[in-house]
Amino acid sequence: MTATTATELSPAEQRRARRTPPVSRQVTRRRVDGSEAGTVDLDPELFGIQPNVPVLHQVVTAQLAAARAGTQSTKTRAEVRGGGAKPFRQKGTGRSRQGSTRSPQWSGGGIALGPKPRDYSQRTPKKMVRLALRSALSDRAASGRVALVDAWTFETPRTKDAIAALGALGLSGRVLVVLGPDDATADRSFGNLPDVQTIQVGELNAYDILVNDWLVFTDATLPGGGEPTAGAAGDEGSDQ
Repeated sequence: MTATTATELSPAEQRRARRTPPVSRQVTRRRVDGSEAGTVDLDPELFGIQPNVPVLHQVVTAQLAAARAGTQSTKTRAEVRGGGAKPFRQKGTGRSRQGSTRSPQWSGGGIALGPKPRDYSQRTPKKMVRLALRSALSDRAASGRVALVDAWTFETPRTKDAIAALGALGLSGRVLVVLGPDDATADRSFGNLPDVQTIQVGELNAYDILVNDWLVFTDATLPGGGEPTAGAAGDEGSDQ
């Protein structure tokens, strides 16, 4: 029996054979005051793949298109009020014949081929949406722009506490904070900061990841769970 050659493989099998294996990455786990609490292994299937740029582009374009209202509208010559009478006689004036003052070539007339209300949304397969999300997460992880906090321990909503936490974590630029259902206090604390965007973990998407410089998770919102290393376990044990 001879070995199977590359030409005998199906296109799907050839794509799987060319696939770059995921890269294992880690992130430093910190507390709100900036102190380190060990490291956590990120899920390679979510944070370690080779970003698929064409899929990212298509999914982000579809997401922006779906956000368009599509309510722009212009009136055609049939919808403009007036213009029922012929403006001047057909012959003898030396002018081109006209049947209505609401024709597109007249000032105040209808608009030819103008925009009408429409739906701009595009159909995007779920597999592409998931691949785009994984690609965006992997891109931020590859550039070291993923931060992990054990939990947001704000007692009351205070913008000052949120600014202090971001400074302690060393985050600058635009920051996307991924929150869970129980992080209402943190959501209100970050609410007045113009460079900070908060989002629920169930609403995480590729576009919001790409338009922000940093991506901040908590233990509860980190996709794939994340497993602490031996160093992290030791640090947690010392706190108890």
